[in-house]
Amino acid sequence: MRNRGFTLIETLVAISILAISLVVILQLFSGGLKSSRLSDEYTRGIFHAREKMDEILLAGELTEGVIGGEFDDGFRWKAEALHLDIPEAKDVKLPFRAFNINVDVIWNADGHEKHFAISAIKLVKPGKGNL
Repeated sequence: MRNRGFTLIETLVAISILAISLVVILQLFSGGLKSSRLSDEYTRGIFHAREKMDEILLAGELTEGVIGGEFDDGFRWKAEALHLDIPEAKDVKLPFRAFNINVDVIWNADGHEKHFAISAIKLVKPGKGNL
Protein backbone atom coordinates (compact mmCIF):
# COMPACT_ATOMS: atom_id res chain seq x y z
CA MET A 1 0.00 0.00 0.00
CA ARG A 2 1.33 3.36 -1.06
CA ASN A 3 0.98 6.36 1.26
CA ARG A 4 -0.62 9.31 -0.41
CA GLY A 5 0.18 12.74 1.02
CA PHE A 6 1.70 16.05 0.23
CA THR A 7 5.36 16.45 -0.52
CA LEU A 8 7.46 19.09 1.18
CA ILE A 9 7.54 21.19 -2.03
CA GLU A 10 3.74 21.14 -2.35
CA THR A 11 3.37 22.19 1.28
CA LEU A 12 5.85 25.06 0.88
CA VAL A 13 4.10 26.29 -2.28
CA ALA A 14 0.71 26.20 -0.54
CA ILE A 15 2.04 28.11 2.50
CA SER A 16 3.70 30.69 0.21
CA ILE A 17 0.47 31.28 -1.70
CA LEU A 18 -1.42 31.60 1.60
CA ALA A 19 1.14 34.07 2.99
CA ILE A 20 1.06 36.25 -0.15
CA SER A 21 -2.75 36.25 -0.12
CA LEU A 22 -2.86 37.28 3.54
CA VAL A 23 -0.39 40.14 2.95
CA VAL A 24 -2.49 41.45 0.06
CA ILE A 25 -5.71 41.20 2.09
CA LEU A 26 -4.14 43.01 5.07
CA GLN A 27 -2.82 45.79 2.82
CA LEU A 28 -6.28 46.26 1.31
CA PHE A 29 -7.80 46.37 4.78
CA SER A 30 -5.20 48.92 5.93
CA GLY A 31 -5.85 51.09 2.86
CA GLY A 32 -9.57 50.96 3.54
CA LEU A 33 -9.07 52.10 7.12
CA LYS A 34 -6.83 54.97 5.99
CA SER A 35 -9.40 56.06 3.38
CA SER A 36 -12.14 55.91 5.99
CA ARG A 37 -10.12 58.07 8.41
CA LEU A 38 -9.33 60.61 5.67
CA SER A 39 -12.99 60.73 4.67
CA ASP A 40 -13.99 61.31 8.29
CA GLU A 41 -11.48 64.17 8.60
CA TYR A 42 -12.76 65.87 5.45
CA THR A 43 -16.36 65.41 6.59
CA ARG A 44 -15.55 67.09 9.91
CA GLY A 45 -13.67 69.86 8.06
CA ILE A 46 -16.68 70.48 5.82
CA PHE A 47 -19.02 70.48 8.82
CA HIS A 48 -16.84 72.99 10.69
CA ALA A 49 -16.53 75.27 7.64
CA ARG A 50 -20.29 75.30 7.04
CA GLU A 51 -20.96 75.86 10.74
CA LYS A 52 -18.61 78.85 10.88
CA MET A 53 -19.93 80.27 7.58
CA ASP A 54 -23.52 80.02 8.85
CA GLU A 55 -22.50 81.76 12.06
CA ILE A 56 -20.92 84.64 10.11
CA LEU A 57 -23.81 84.93 7.63
CA LEU A 58 -26.38 85.05 10.45
CA ALA A 59 -24.47 87.65 12.48
CA GLY A 60 -26.19 91.01 12.68
CA GLU A 61 -23.06 93.06 12.06
CA LEU A 62 -20.16 92.41 9.73
CA THR A 63 -16.85 94.24 9.59
CA GLU A 64 -13.99 93.85 7.19
CA GLY A 65 -11.06 91.85 8.53
CA VAL A 66 -9.69 88.44 9.48
CA ILE A 67 -10.70 86.37 12.48
CA GLY A 68 -9.75 82.86 13.50
CA GLY A 69 -9.91 80.27 16.18
CA GLU A 70 -9.76 76.60 17.01
CA PHE A 71 -12.38 73.90 17.45
CA ASP A 72 -12.29 71.40 20.32
CA ASP A 73 -11.16 68.53 18.07
CA GLY A 74 -7.93 70.16 16.84
CA PHE A 75 -9.32 71.76 13.69
CA ARG A 76 -8.44 75.44 13.20
CA TRP A 77 -10.36 78.03 11.22
CA LYS A 78 -9.74 81.40 9.65
CA ALA A 79 -12.44 83.69 8.25
CA GLU A 80 -11.86 86.76 6.14
CA ALA A 81 -14.45 89.38 5.18
CA LEU A 82 -13.54 91.75 2.34
CA HIS A 83 -15.65 94.65 1.15
CA LEU A 84 -16.54 94.23 -2.52
CA ASP A 85 -16.46 97.29 -4.68
CA ILE A 86 -19.03 97.21 -7.46
CA PRO A 87 -17.48 99.23 -10.31
CA GLU A 88 -20.75 99.49 -12.24
CA ALA A 89 -22.37 101.28 -9.30
CA LYS A 90 -19.64 103.76 -8.38
CA ASP A 91 -21.85 106.76 -9.24
CA VAL A 92 -24.94 105.34 -7.50
CA LYS A 93 -25.56 105.02 -3.80
CA LEU A 94 -26.65 101.43 -3.27
CA PRO A 95 -28.92 100.41 -0.37
CA PHE A 96 -26.49 97.65 0.62
CA ARG A 97 -22.83 96.78 1.02
CA ALA A 98 -21.37 93.59 -0.42
CA PHE A 99 -18.82 91.46 1.42
CA ASN A 100 -16.91 88.45 0.16
CA ILE A 101 -16.54 85.99 3.04
CA ASN A 102 -13.93 83.21 2.93
CA VAL A 103 -13.76 80.49 5.58
CA ASP A 104 -10.77 78.15 5.66
CA VAL A 105 -10.59 75.11 7.96
CA ILE A 106 -7.13 73.63 8.58
CA TRP A 107 -6.08 70.38 10.24
CA ASN A 108 -3.02 68.12 10.41
CA ALA A 109 -3.19 64.62 8.94
CA ASP A 110 -0.20 62.29 8.75
CA GLY A 111 2.22 65.18 9.16
CA HIS A 112 0.64 67.21 6.35
CA GLU A 113 -1.61 70.22 6.65
CA LYS A 114 -5.02 69.78 5.02
CA HIS A 115 -7.43 72.59 4.08
CA PHE A 116 -11.06 72.99 3.20
CA ALA A 117 -12.29 76.42 2.12
CA ILE A 118 -15.68 77.86 1.24
CA SER A 119 -16.75 81.37 0.29
CA ALA A 120 -19.95 83.36 0.04
CA ILE A 121 -21.13 86.90 -0.63
CA LYS A 122 -23.21 88.67 1.99
CA LEU A 123 -25.22 91.83 1.37
CA VAL A 124 -25.75 94.05 4.40
CA LYS A 125 -27.42 97.36 5.00
CA PRO A 126 -24.88 100.15 5.36
CA GLY A 127 -24.72 101.49 8.84
CA LYS A 128 -23.00 101.20 12.16
CA GLY A 129 -20.54 98.31 12.24
CA ASN A 130 -21.11 97.42 8.59
CA LEU A 131 -18.51 99.75 7.08
